Amino acid sequence: MRKLTAVLYICLFAVSTVQSKTEKIMIKGAVGNLSTIIETPDGLKKKKCPVVILMHGFNDSKNSSLLVMIADKLKSFGIASVRFDFDGHGESEGEFQNMTVPREVDDAVKVYQYVSCLKSFGRIGLLGHSQGGVVASMAAGRLGKKYISDVVLLAPAAILREDAIRGNTMGVSYDPLNPPEFVQLFNGPKIGREFIRTAFNLPIYETASKYKGAACMIHGTGDRVVPYTCSVHYHEIWKKSSVFLLDGFDHGFSQDMGRAVNLAVTDLVQKLL
Repeated sequence: MRKLTAVLYICLFAVSTVQSKTEKIMIKGAVGNLSTIIETPDGLKKKKCPVVILMHGFNDSKNSSLLVMIADKLKSFGIASVRFDFDGHGESEGEFQNMTVPREVDDAVKVYQYVSCLKSFGRIGLLGHSQGGVVASMAAGRLGKKYISDVVLLAPAAILREDAIRGNTMGVSYDPLNPPEFVQLFNGPKIGREFIRTAFNLPIYETASKYKGAACMIHGTGDRVVPYTCSVHYHEIWKKSSVFLLDGFDHGFSQDMGRAVNLAVTDLVQKLL
């Protein structure tokens, strides 16, 4: 605990003196091209630097405040980051209505395969928020600890399977056994029939449990979108993991986003450097 506190102190007050190279590219995903931003620190003594693949949540994008803050903080420690829009999100190709979690897991694996072939990178970590946390956990299960050095989940939305079984997503009800072509969410996008069908039988924890490496979960006890017990369950299936429950924090950590960011980066620094 003392070591963690010391590193966290550094994270809180570190000033980035490392310049970075920012590259915007398209990576071939499972279906279409994925809009991607790669940030690589310059002037490093090592030939290779660690890299973290960042994954946004449901109906969000690679430019979410949370992911941008994490990318900036990682840069100050000489760690590269790759953040991308999932299929049907942001600047990537595809339609949101065709989005499914298994397809996003396929996208994540495609991005990993691209990143792993770049000679400038060494150890690779995965980080995801909300639905992106579920995707990161399942991608880690598919890839294994031989290829992934650390996984950080921020408010992972593993409740999405239970939501589909109950026939209620974000307050909108439907027949889960005979879902309509699409479901219009309140003041939001349309989710398609395949999203519901695949979520109904999604082996979230079963797939994630195949990952045997280091991991960290960060979740607010005041999260009304995803209960913090989802992170607790990940902690139970991942023996080499830690979990931080932030008292009263909501799903987006709006009470103090910097605190969640520093916890995430602290874990990544410890495991990747």
